Amino acid sequence: MDFYEVIKKRRSIRSYKSDPIPDESLARIITAVNAAPTACNLQPFVFKLVKNRELKAALAATCRQDFPAEAPALLAVIVNQSEAWKRDDGFNSADTDMAIAMEHFQLAAAEEGLGSCWICAFNALKAAEVLQIKSPCCVAALAPLGYPAAPPRPFVRKAESQIFEVID
Repeated sequence: MDFYEVIKKRRSIRSYKSDPIPDESLARIITAVNAAPTACNLQPFVFKLVKNRELKAALAATCRQDFPAEAPALLAVIVNQSEAWKRDDGFNSADTDMAIAMEHFQLAAAEEGLGSCWICAFNALKAAEVLQIKSPCCVAALAPLGYPAAPPRPFVRKAESQIFEVID
């Protein structure tokens, strides 16, 4: 698949089949996440893909919506702010680094014909309890992973001129 096709194919999927995720697809997704650039190559995160039914249900219960529980797997992204690069003004790159890796995850899933949805609407403290994550680490994002149960909604975006400006 062409890179630009993958970008347009990636959508936020909110309905999943129960079909298992092939190990070969998962291996390629893991490779894509590992290839994501991070500041000073510090990689201040860990991706945990939860397939265990009971643990997945407990983690999904921290979400505001029900659809994460439908997917055969639920990803939790754990960030360690203390391991990230820090700029002189105090900026911490952990969230940026995690976001780049998460986008690699999302695009790789789309390339594999799998669906996902980046979830920020969850109780991070309860998710940390479920996964036994201790400070200075935190659960920064969740994402279900599986085959879409229905076609995604149409691809609608603002006009490019509204979000991108070239200054000569």
